[in-house]
Parts: sequence; structure tokens; C-alpha cells
Amino acid sequence: MKKCLIVVDYQNDFVSGSLGFPGAVELEQKIVSKIKQYRSNGDEVVFTFDTHYDDYLETREGRFLPVAHCIQGTQGHELYGSVADQIMESDKTFIKNTFGSETLFEYLKTTSFESIELIGVVSNVCVFSNAVLARTAQPEAEIIVDAKCTASHNDHLHTAALDAMEGLQMQVINR
Repeated sequence: MKKCLIVVDYQNDFVSGSLGFPGAVELEQKIVSKIKQYRSNGDEVVFTFDTHYDDYLETREGRFLPVAHCIQGTQGHELYGSVADQIMESDKTFIKNTFGSETLFEYLKTTSFESIELIGVVSNVCVFSNAVLARTAQPEAEIIVDAKCTASHNDHLHTAALDAMEGLQMQVINR
């Protein structure tokens, strides 16, 4: 049975743009390495894209986080750096306008994997949300989060998210 790697929101605005932070920049080569490892094993790699529109600041999220980011059609919406070179036309991509991806959840409900690993940003928001959806969609699969391939702008929230995921019977590696 195949394994699945989910690269969560490693987009310009979360790395070097309006919501960028140094810890996200440091993930680039680790994420590239992980993608190459999965591809060499013949496993699946999928990507999520945080996606907002011109009315972002009028949305609930925009009122709580009034920083326009990942606006569809902008450079901030695109994958960051050399990670962008890793995406293939055949890869599944999931556009989401909130923290967790409903379409990723639906896909995972219909496609069995031995394990599902999540990497990317932000650990305590979108990585966490999609990890919970993966656990819900596939309760018997091993859900893995690589702590060296995810980060947050807030170290306390990053650690708390990793602890919470372990509490949900996910395997957090490389802590």
C-alpha cells in the first residue's frame, strides 16, 4: 500500500511574504528532500494551497488576521523557492480558503494509504487542521508529522500543536 506526503501551504506569503517568518525559510531544503524521497519510493505527493480573494479582509479570518495573504493570482499564492520546482502536473493539489481542506478530506476518505505524512506551514494552524482531517478520514492509517519540516511564527504554539497531535495518536518525528 502506498504512502502519502501532504505539503501544506508552503507558499511565498507564508515564507517570505506578508506572513513570512525565518523558521519557514529554513524548511525549504528539508521539504525538497522529503518530496524527492517520497517520489523515489513511488509514493504520492499532494499539495495544499491556502487561497483567498480580494475580499479577504471582509471574511471572518480576515477580521481576526487582517493581513492579506495568498490571494489567488498573486506571487504570494505560489509555492516558495525550490519547492515550486518539485510540483508535477500529475500531482493532486487542493485549494482551500480555510485552515483545513474539505476536498483533501474527501480525497483521503476514498483513497487508502498505509501512512500519511504532513509537512509545511503553519504547524499550529493549517498543518494541525489537515492532520486532524487526515486522522478522521483514515483512522487506521499512521499519521506522521515531521517536526523538522514544519514551523510556526510562535515557538510556544508550535510545541503545543506537536504535543496535541501526539495526543491524537499521531507520530511526531524528529522533535
